[in-house]
Amino acid sequence: MQVFDAAATRAALPFERLIPALRAMFASGCEMPARHVHEIAGPGDADAPMTSLLMPAWQAGRYYGVKVINIAPGNAARGLPGLHASYLLHDATTGVPLALIDGDELTTRRTAAASALAASWLAPHDARHLLVVGAGRIARLLPEAYRVVRPGIERVSVWARDADRAEACAAPLRARGFEAASVRDLEAAARGACIVSTATLATEPLIHGAWLRPGTHLDLIGSFTPHMREADDACFAAAAIYLDDTAALRKSGDLLGPMQRGVFTEADVRGTLTTLARGEPGSKTSGRRDAQERTVFKSVGLALEDLAAATLVYETSATSRSSHSVAAAAPIGFANR
Repeated sequence: MQVFDAAATRAALPFERLIPALRAMFASGCEMPARHVHEIAGPGDADAPMTSLLMPAWQAGRYYGVKVINIAPGNAARGLPGLHASYLLHDATTGVPLALIDGDELTTRRTAAASALAASWLAPHDARHLLVVGAGRIARLLPEAYRVVRPGIERVSVWARDADRAEACAAPLRARGFEAASVRDLEAAARGACIVSTATLATEPLIHGAWLRPGTHLDLIGSFTPHMREADDACFAAAAIYLDDTAALRKSGDLLGPMQRGVFTEADVRGTLTTLARGEPGSKTSGRRDAQERTVFKSVGLALEDLAAATLVYETSATSRSSHSVAAAAPIGFANR
């Protein structure tokens, strides 16, 4: 069994390859049971129980994988991160373990890649200005991922509640060739952006629909529980709404609240990444219809995405090992031809 630490996982998942891998997995599909949630009590009453999430997925005859996410509220006092994740990939026929992969790196990269994949159908084709709301690990990856599908993006604005963190996110982007800046006025930045992408833990709306001009694409990554929200009701009114999966309708406060208030219904949802990737017939699943249409993509994360990323990590390594073996065995001069 191979072990991929964070650096090896990152190296195996460039967005130029990860985004097409996600598209292929959404098109082909996989078995994806509901995630398991377990509370694991500590030895005393001082700490809240650790929560362990298990997310399995498989494709018959190919690969079977499980991501384990452990959330320990007491870790801050121990000087440890509150969340740890790992991914174990198996052969789906024999059950042989193939790879243990850093789950944190895999999750952040597949999450950013899923947003970029959605944007390949939904964002304005001539998008130049991206607003990133948040300054965490996912937020820092979004410009790089988005530029794969919208290479015209030149300007990146970064907003976060902590202005220093926003600037710390913007500075490396400038080194990579973006015209990047941290901003303090969120409303002004949203009004000027072609794409607004939020990756926060907000529980109250940060983005207001009144700020979004016609043609704007809104990408909502946070709000993966019913108590979280990043967008107000007006963001969804008269917008073309797409999801990573219909499971988001039961998980996200961004969707549950507006639906309860009659802003939109499940029938109003245009499609999912599966319907888009498969190109299923019908105007509802065709993606952006015109330059003035305002689009919204809401994701909550899927085990399918983890399996696609883990498969890419393993197969990239297998290809590399095979190439090295051929080179080592080749006559002198052959390997360089």
